[in-house]
Amino acid sequence: MSAPADIRRKTLWWRFNRFLERHLPSGLYSRSMLIVIVPMLVFQLIMTGIFLERHWEKVTKALSKSLGREIGLVVSLYDTGPKTPQALAELEKTVNEHLSIGLRIEKGSLPPPRPKPWFSILHYRLSKYVNKYVPGRPFWLDTIGQSGYVDIRIQVDKGLIFRFLTPQSRAYASSTGIFLTWMAGTSFVLLILAVIFLHKQIKPILRLAEAAQAFGKGRDIRDFEPRGAREVRDAAQAFLNMKRRIERHVEQRTTMLAGVSHDLRTILTRFRLELSMLDCDDEQLAAMRADVDEMQRMLEGYIAFVRDYEGEQSRQTDICELLDSVREGLRHAERHLRIACPGGLAARVKPTALRRAIANLAANAVNHAASEIRITAWRDNEYLRISIEDDGPGIPPHMRDKVFRPFVRLDTARNQDTAGTGLGLAIALDIAHKHGGDIELSESALGGLRAEMRIPL
Repeated sequence: MSAPADIRRKTLWWRFNRFLERHLPSGLYSRSMLIVIVPMLVFQLIMTGIFLERHWEKVTKALSKSLGREIGLVVSLYDTGPKTPQALAELEKTVNEHLSIGLRIEKGSLPPPRPKPWFSILHYRLSKYVNKYVPGRPFWLDTIGQSGYVDIRIQVDKGLIFRFLTPQSRAYASSTGIFLTWMAGTSFVLLILAVIFLHKQIKPILRLAEAAQAFGKGRDIRDFEPRGAREVRDAAQAFLNMKRRIERHVEQRTTMLAGVSHDLRTILTRFRLELSMLDCDDEQLAAMRADVDEMQRMLEGYIAFVRDYEGEQSRQTDICELLDSVREGLRHAERHLRIACPGGLAARVKPTALRRAIANLAANAVNHAASEIRITAWRDNEYLRISIEDDGPGIPPHMRDKVFRPFVRLDTARNQDTAGTGLGLAIALDIAHKHGGDIELSESALGGLRAEMRIPL
């Protein structure tokens, strides 16, 4: 295959897939229902077409032909027999007793012609066979005027009409309605069974997706068990194995960090003790103590960065109380801090971890604000939203993604005299991700930086 032809084929295939993605339902349950319903509808349409073409049309043809012959026989008996009133009455009685075609012998003339009905096989067939077996006689035909009957009127002589009021079942395949009713009924039953079966098959997949989403938000999924088809159980078991490996890794890392923290704190405590026993200049001693304190703060920052909050369980938490505790931790900050939180605002979160994330964002605002900080909390249909704004110098848009990287401090954009490890925003973002959320930086209405945390409900 040449390169242009191959490119065209791939382009057409891509466009076809895009068309399906845009117009097909996005859910697995809806797509599975389409897989069941569409073939069933196509099959029934084919079967209905075959029935209408082969059975309905042929049976109608045979019945109409038979009725036309019987009408032709009656007209022939009239032509060959006497024309007395007694003979006509006997003919009418005999025909109705033996042929059951509803003959009435009336005086008068034919009604005016009716417009031909559209797509009426019965009208077409009866007209053809009446004209064939009663040649040369004017006739009038109505296949839809009287419900359940066919009205055929033939002028056998001037002023004399043979009227045949015959049930449609004598000239029409009446089993069509029964066939379509049975087909629709069985299709409905099959559809109900398919819905029940698909629901039971897809429910384990949905539970697996919910468990994976809950695990990503740090919530407890101890009641989750693999169920469903073998492939779904295998996927669920693989997810549980992955979950156990992650938890074991986190536990090992936490144990290691606890040991490292204990050992380093012991050394720093010994440093402080040795410094207190040194006999040297007070200025030099104060500088060394400040270095030790800075090492202590850095150690706490590093441990906080790698600390995992998986052990903390999510629970319903009053967000306003949590923000008040953050305000209490910043009570010594020489900034005007305002908190806007509607009463009764609650969400299912890890309170200790979320408090740490908000405190880091608020501390970052305190370090760089000129005079005012504003914390606002609210919820919409999907998220709990908490924004922290300041009136500081802000961060240029092209540099906002960099501040979430560990150990990065944008000193050229913010205050160069600010101390820290450059881990505060990285810790906050990590905690937001553990809740299944995110943090977005933008320009504040106060003129500085606005950090908005989104936590899915």
